[in-house]
Amino acid sequence: MKNEPTRPIYIKHKLANVLHISKIVTMHYFEFDKNFHFAGEVHDFWEMVYVDSGNVLITAAKKNYVLKQGEVLFHKPNEFHTISSDQKAPSNVFIISFVSTSKSMAFFRNKKTVLPESLRPFIQTLIQEGERTFDLPFNTPSLRKLSLRESAPFGGQQIIRQTLEQLLILLIRTGTEQDRDPGVFPSKESMEHHLVSSIIRLLDENVYGRITVSDICNCLHYSRTYISRIFNQSCGCTIIEYYTRLKIKEAKKRIRENRYTFTEISEMLRFDNPHYFSRVFKKTTNMTPRDYQHSVKK
Repeated sequence: MKNEPTRPIYIKHKLANVLHISKIVTMHYFEFDKNFHFAGEVHDFWEMVYVDSGNVLITAAKKNYVLKQGEVLFHKPNEFHTISSDQKAPSNVFIISFVSTSKSMAFFRNKKTVLPESLRPFIQTLIQEGERTFDLPFNTPSLRKLSLRESAPFGGQQIIRQTLEQLLILLIRTGTEQDRDPGVFPSKESMEHHLVSSIIRLLDENVYGRITVSDICNCLHYSRTYISRIFNQSCGCTIIEYYTRLKIKEAKKRIRENRYTFTEISEMLRFDNPHYFSRVFKKTTNMTPRDYQHSVKK
């Protein structure tokens, strides 16, 4: 009789779940004009507000806040809150509301902070996956229910949940481990986040100019293949696609200001000519500049 092969004993480690989001309630990317005002609401779930450009005025728990570009604020469940533009310039704001009963969420009660540049690609992922997964009507504060797109990509909802959970966990780490020695050598992940943040910073700085991928390579001293791959993995698009979106986002802001003609905006943002600007604008937004101007005036 042959001996039975010996089976090694393995201990399966149960993974800790320190922060869990059970439901996503709403997602918005708002493009407010300078006179926008929302009278306020209260609801029994969390809400995260991130200012992508401009400033907004927020009232929450009887306190007034000025939320500036790059800052994030959290509304805890059952907290009355309002939001308005500052009447000086348009603003772009990303808002996501969600359900979580995790104890770790206590960290975010009345929390207002600057979102580190290394974490801002998470916001971009949330916006992109949200637009691909759900049918999100343009500038609709009254949205009460998310509708799934028929063509929603495989796993989109899970990516949204996991991205948001990871963002919140990293924000808690940032807030609770600031005094910890990060070590002599940065991790591969932190180096890649820093590289992506540096690329985005260069694109932001040149939104009214022109910069090529070759220019970025020369500035950061990385190969074109490497930075293109890392950026695409992090942001889900090419560097040039991201740069184009930045320019169109700035164009929309200028249109909402109602101070410049389309030709002037095209020249300011260094498009070759107004016709090319209009073509890129429509390809990016599914609206012509004129259609967009009319939509934000409603």
